[in-house]
Amino acid sequence: MPTPRHQLRLRVICGRYSYARLEPDAPIPVWAEDATFSFQLRTLDELAVICPCENVPATVRQEGPWKIIKIDATLDFNQVGIIASLAAPLAEAGVSIAPIASFDTDYVLVREESLDPALAALRAAGHTVI
Repeated sequence: MPTPRHQLRLRVICGRYSYARLEPDAPIPVWAEDATFSFQLRTLDELAVICPCENVPATVRQEGPWKIIKIDATLDFNQVGIIASLAAPLAEAGVSIAPIASFDTDYVLVREESLDPALAALRAAGHTVI
């Protein structure tokens, strides 16, 4: 069965973000908290943090800068193919992504230098960027 293709409303979140890696037993640092956007994921192997670039100390292992594209809708957990509808055209355009999800919606991180080609590819695939 083919993957459903969705036409989504997207929004670029203001700011430049870093993906930081800390040891798995590290406490969530104060610098990881941000009122605009922050994300923390703890596993047995690591504590991953996404927050504004300027918050991350230079001594912390990090990748960035990233831009964040938000699906501007509340999504149902039973919807199929949401990320695939973004990932497929971005892959065809040669844009690497890091998808993440909150309870309400999904986000796709793209490297800052890839934002313009990413948005062009998403618009060409029928998505709306507001």
